[in-house]
Amino acid sequence: MTSQYSTDHSSSSSSSCSPPWEVLVLVSEYLEPKTLAMASCVCKSWSVSMSSNHLWKPICTSHFPSLSNHLPLSLPYRRLYAVAHAASLRRRQAPPKPRLALSDLIFTLNITSSCSNNVIVSAVKPVEELSADPGGVFKFDIVAVDYDYEHAAEGSAAEEVKVAWNVVLKGWRGIFTMMDCDGKMSFSPCAEGWLSAELPPPGCYAGTAGSGIVADFKLLFGGRRESNDRIVRVEKVSVGILSVVNWRYVTVEDALRYVQHFLLPII
Repeated sequence: MTSQYSTDHSSSSSSSCSPPWEVLVLVSEYLEPKTLAMASCVCKSWSVSMSSNHLWKPICTSHFPSLSNHLPLSLPYRRLYAVAHAASLRRRQAPPKPRLALSDLIFTLNITSSCSNNVIVSAVKPVEELSADPGGVFKFDIVAVDYDYEHAAEGSAAEEVKVAWNVVLKGWRGIFTMMDCDGKMSFSPCAEGWLSAELPPPGCYAGTAGSGIVADFKLLFGGRRESNDRIVRVEKVSVGILSVVNWRYVTVEDALRYVQHFLLPII
C-alpha cells in the first residue's frame, strides 16, 4: 500500500510540474505574439510547439493580411511575422535629426530675361537672414527686393524667363542646384509669377524614380512706374520645397535631411 501510494504521489507531482501537451497547445492559442516568442525559448520541444504554422497563421492573417496572401511555401508564418513586425517598427521610428542647420545654408537666386539676357533679380542671401514661414515649413521670402525691370512684352503678355536657384553650403564647401529652368511670367502690376521643377531623388537611386518633391519659386511684381509703362518693380521672391502628394510645403527638418544628401559626404 505504501509503495502504491508513493507511486501515485510521484506521478501526481510529475503531472503538476509538466502539464499535458494537449493543455499547452490549447493555452498557446490564446497567447500574444510576444508571449509565444518568449515561450519558444524555454526548451527545444517548446520551441517546436510554439513555432507551428497553425498558431502563427491566424496571427499573420490578422496583423499583416496582405503579406499572408503572398507567403512563399518555404517561409514559416512565425518568420513572416518577425520580418513584417520589424519593418512596421522601423516605419514608426522617428527619422534622425538632420546634420545640417539653416544657418549653414546660402541661397543664390538669378532670374534673367530669355530674350534680352537682362537680369531681373540677382541675390545671394544666407537663409537665416530671409523671412521664414511661421508654420515651420521650408518656405522663405526675400522681401523689399525693389528691383526695377523694363520688360519687352506689352500689356499683360507673358515673357520668357530663366530661373536659377542654388543652395550653397557656407564656405562654398558644397553646392546643389534646386532649380535651373525656363518659363513664362506675366509682367503686370501685382502679378505673381510661379515656376516649379521636380527635384532628383537622394542617394544612388535610379534616375527614372521620382523624389516626390519639387522646388517652388514665386515672383511678386509691384506697380509700374508712371514714367515708363513697361517698367515693373519686383517686390518679393519666394522659394521653397513642395510635396507632390498633397502640394504642401515640407517641414524644415525634412528639407534639410534631403539637401544634406547632396551637400554633405555620406558618413
